[in-house]
Amino acid sequence: MNRLLRLGLSIPFALPLYALLVLLGTISLAWNLVAMLLYPLLPPATGRALGRSVIARAYRFFWAAASFSGMMRIDADCLDALRDERGLIFVANHPTMLDALLLVARLPRSACIMKADLMRNVFLGAGARLARYIRNDSARTMVRLAVDDLRNGGQLVIFPEGTRTVTPPLNAFRPGVTLIAKLAQAPIQTVFIDTDSPYLGKGWPLWRVPPLPIVFRLRLGQRFAPSQDSNALLQQIEHYFRQSMEQRAPDAQPECQTSRAPTLS
Repeated sequence: MNRLLRLGLSIPFALPLYALLVLLGTISLAWNLVAMLLYPLLPPATGRALGRSVIARAYRFFWAAASFSGMMRIDADCLDALRDERGLIFVANHPTMLDALLLVARLPRSACIMKADLMRNVFLGAGARLARYIRNDSARTMVRLAVDDLRNGGQLVIFPEGTRTVTPPLNAFRPGVTLIAKLAQAPIQTVFIDTDSPYLGKGWPLWRVPPLPIVFRLRLGQRFAPSQDSNALLQQIEHYFRQSMEQRAPDAQPECQTSRAPTLS
């Protein structure tokens, strides 16, 4: 009985959440069909700039719709000051499947490192190829393409945990990001993604309705200069993330954040 009651109570909240997911899928599919046609026609530099700009605008529209609907509360304003900075690496923790969308929406110069199978995804692949996002099936090629992109004035979004967080507060970091920083001589800007929602975390299915609204807050952390000892730098950044996330008070409010929205249960 209690289970049926909870199910009945969740339906009014489930419908707008599912509508948002349909909106996201529709936007992604429509753009990928267009990107598939544009990819062989546009010069690489033009396709890269157009592809990244459209993806950023599309995701920003989605987040605006999600906020307007009351289903989500998004605070990512602190990224706006860095949107035009060239040759910058953004490193963030990875609590949910939506994290890349949060960053890319605010960073139209940025590329993501993606799993190779996502490059064949009907909702993502053509747009990612047009934007010259970087696939991770070959470590050497991944590093080379990332370095070239940064040297050409791009930005790079990386989640060094490699997958969504399994062992909170943070998975062990995988190598790669600090080597890219060393070869490209690119600084690393840390970004913390704060959320208390389990939605689309590891093991949370797409269809299951979480407590609403879903709240995401992004805050900027320390910036690290590239180092000749890339392994030591990786350990330093991981320690910084882990220490900051373990010690952070739940009600702390950095400058770029707004107050916590009420959660419906």
